[in-house]
Amino acid sequence: MQRWPKWLGAALAGLALALAVPAAACWAPEAPVSALAARWAPVPSQFIPIDGMQLHVRDEGPREDPMPVVLLHGTSASLHTWEGWVAGLRGRHRVITFDLPAFGLTGPAPDGDYRIEAYVRHVIAVLDHLGIQHCVLGGNSLGGAIAWSTALAYPKRIDRLILVDAAGYAVKADSVPLGFRLARMPLLGRLMSHFLPRSLIASSLRNVYGHPERITPALVDRYYAMTTRAGNRQALLLRVQGAASGPPAARIRELTLPTLILWGGQDRLIPLAAGHRFAADIAGSQWVEFADLGHVPHEEDPARTLAPVLAFLADAGADAGADAGADAGANPGVTPGGSLQ
Repeated sequence: MQRWPKWLGAALAGLALALAVPAAACWAPEAPVSALAARWAPVPSQFIPIDGMQLHVRDEGPREDPMPVVLLHGTSASLHTWEGWVAGLRGRHRVITFDLPAFGLTGPAPDGDYRIEAYVRHVIAVLDHLGIQHCVLGGNSLGGAIAWSTALAYPKRIDRLILVDAAGYAVKADSVPLGFRLARMPLLGRLMSHFLPRSLIASSLRNVYGHPERITPALVDRYYAMTTRAGNRQALLLRVQGAASGPPAARIRELTLPTLILWGGQDRLIPLAAGHRFAADIAGSQWVEFADLGHVPHEEDPARTLAPVLAFLADAGADAGADAGADAGANPGVTPGGSLQ
């Protein structure tokens, strides 16, 4: 029987140890919602039954608001991405945010359907559950695609549209976050279901921020926690590896509702050219560019990006007031505010 040299055995043992230590450090088991809710779902968070799921939602601000604002996050984000905007809106507006299926504390959809059409159905189901007949609908990235698709499918339910670095056109990204690239690779994507280095989360965030120095350990902690929610990593694989879905981009030209388009000039995932196409295709839309911000400008600089939103919503109030005044025989000379372009 052949005997291995002692030095070879020691070398193999050392190699195994060298591989085991970082692997153990990156080991990231799934976390149940019960383990995450105390930190990430404080009041006013609630869980509502929607399409077989317990959907994580926040419903804030005055319930009597005639035109609530509903905000949809992007891929691998959560309702927390809108917290800066919500803080500035809820004093005057009813604001609804929720974790889309496959993300945040909502987790995977029971049927595994992550097509845009399915997300549109979920949005309408949330509105129905909350008793909201019509609203202002906004969204970032994936959430933006869901928002404009919902406006096409249910035009009587959506009064105004806010698109923030929205998906919709087939464009070539200048740079894709590392986490997204790995998720598109079947073998590596499966490994991500068990291993999740925090450095991967941090790298992906740096990729979508215009000012990466603004990324804090607390922000990385939040994205890391939401990714480890049981079922989310497998759901992400299904979503990014699935077939294209949703209305064709050519239908964006059919949108006629008042639309505000916000874009980060440093967005490398959905470059500025895509925003310009939205502005050209949606007649009468208002365009605002933040030259130094990235793919999630609402999260990166909430105060600055909210300012045009408040003006846009004030225009909606002026429109509603003018309509009410005309119906009552009041002076019809009230006009909505000017363009933000």
